Amino acid sequence: MKKYSWGELPEPVREGVRERAGDIASSEEIEVGQSSNFAAVLHRDGAAPLFVKGVEGVSPPMRWLRNEAELGDLASGIAPAVHFSADIEDWLIVGFEYVAGRHARLQPGSADLARVAETVNRIGEIQAPDLRPLEQRWQSAWWAKLGQERPEVIGSWDLDELMAWEQKAPAHIPGDCLLHTDLHADQFLFPVTGDIRVIDWGWPARGAAWIDPAFMVLRLIDAGHRAVEAETWARRNTRWRVATEDEITAFAVYVAGLWSYKAATTARLARIARDYVGWRLRLPL
Repeated sequence: MKKYSWGELPEPVREGVRERAGDIASSEEIEVGQSSNFAAVLHRDGAAPLFVKGVEGVSPPMRWLRNEAELGDLASGIAPAVHFSADIEDWLIVGFEYVAGRHARLQPGSADLARVAETVNRIGEIQAPDLRPLEQRWQSAWWAKLGQERPEVIGSWDLDELMAWEQKAPAHIPGDCLLHTDLHADQFLFPVTGDIRVIDWGWPARGAAWIDPAFMVLRLIDAGHRAVEAETWARRNTRWRVATEDEITAFAVYVAGLWSYKAATTARLARIARDYVGWRLRLPL
């Protein structure tokens, strides 16, 4: 994805931002992954800075950014406030409240864990009946694809058992609660003062309130917690406790299939790309 600085944006886009944000004194480009063509803190004359993101051209990243812009009111006080959203020529530009802060620390013993739990619970208390239900997104048979395309990933596991659990997952997750669906340490911003802000709402959905806490269990394991410790944290501090054992297992199997398939696909493409470079450079294989 091509990256633009403030000065490289098309003039109609910059003018549209100035009309909505006021005069721009300076721009501080921010690295936010590969989903935006433009991301910067814009410092304004006589006003608080804004965090502005932009995507060029109709694409999934544009849809994700539009989701963020449209979710601002629903998650008010949790998501950064949206100051403006504008379609300018073939760009979508969104100006957010700028939150200066650090990301969460999820390691065992971290003092952040209590406030993270409070924030996850606040999200789960919001009713979002108009959002797309997560079960509509969870219809793919990832384990069947892995069995056909990358059986070595499955190894000695029972593919039929995995597929059976995966098929149960969509029926276990319905609900009307707001879901972020991609919570991890970098999505929680701890400002110097005030409440935590949760960012990057590109994939919101509605579903059961225990789902975001279940994703957090995986992130805690990644941060160094043992599985039993991560589950204990979720049980004591979040609405994960209302899920049944079957619901948690079906969730875990579905997410493992999804992430394993995506990782295997990426690994395969990386190998193909390396082989192609070897052919281009006449390197030994």
